[in-house]
Amino acid sequence: MKLLKTLTAALMGTAIVAAAATTAMADAHAKTKLRIQTHYAPETTSGKLLTEMFENIQLMSNGEIAIEAFYSAAVVKSVETFDAAATGILDCDATGGGYQTGKNPAFQFVGDIMGGYATPAQQLSWLYYGGGREAAQKLYNKYDMQLIGWIVYGQESFASTKPIAGIADLKDWKFRSPPGMETKIFEKLGAKPIVMDFTEIFTALESGIIDGADASGLANNVGLGLYDIAKYANFPGFHSMPSDHLACNKAVWDAMPAHHQAIMSTAVSDIALKSALIFEKENAEAVAKLTADGVTISAWSAEDLQTFRDAAQATWPEFATTPEAKELVASHIAYLKQLGLVKE
Repeated sequence: MKLLKTLTAALMGTAIVAAAATTAMADAHAKTKLRIQTHYAPETTSGKLLTEMFENIQLMSNGEIAIEAFYSAAVVKSVETFDAAATGILDCDATGGGYQTGKNPAFQFVGDIMGGYATPAQQLSWLYYGGGREAAQKLYNKYDMQLIGWIVYGQESFASTKPIAGIADLKDWKFRSPPGMETKIFEKLGAKPIVMDFTEIFTALESGIIDGADASGLANNVGLGLYDIAKYANFPGFHSMPSDHLACNKAVWDAMPAHHQAIMSTAVSDIALKSALIFEKENAEAVAKLTADGVTISAWSAEDLQTFRDAAQATWPEFATTPEAKELVASHIAYLKQLGLVKE
């Protein structure tokens, strides 16, 4: 009887969440209201692109979809956004799967495979056309979420208060790392990764708690003001190319009419392309600006880049400790071999 009551309460809660997000109006036009949180600040390039996406969704739906956006992890911490959406505190999560590796290491391989794809186009082609979407959707659905789409802005660059010109500079380098596989890879290379929330990076750099940070792409790092403190960077980026996602509470998603779902999916795809293109431009502009401002920008040698890739790829199977993670790693490796990025 106790179990029956618990299950009944859970089902009622899911129904209430879905009903609150989507309602049918008397004129037969469905109305969807979504509360969406991102970890990005609104003034960063990625934050501006998300704002454009939200506005496009509302415009294309003729106002049938209304979005209340929360920036800079204003409601809950970045890592808590996914669960907040799954439980109805929010409706959708606009952070990234990599934040959920503590839940299941499989999220690492939809969030940031590291040391694999060289360009956003390559990674997006796996996600959309290489079987990645189907494998990932099973993972998200397991946690009561629906993956709507990905946004890949390109390779990330470090911000550092110390030189960061190659593998040798990683020894004892204390840097902000997102949770997950990255900590294992960089520990192997001699660094001391410290996991902290995205919103804490600036203060940690300013106070000297960390020497540097893996935060985002070069242009986003400029928007965050990191190079006001950190006078060293690397470009082109190489170590990390995260997939930001838009993922929504599955009950909310299932309650939405098909045309609302199509609008949401189309809007993400549009911003994914724009993100890849605009970061090509803005990263180049950031290099010129930072160089003029006295920031030292280093391009790593081919030998150091290969050392990193070897360490990253050796860590993939070590981190693939669940059936979902193993399936995703196998999918990535098969596709990377097709692209000639991993040797047979």
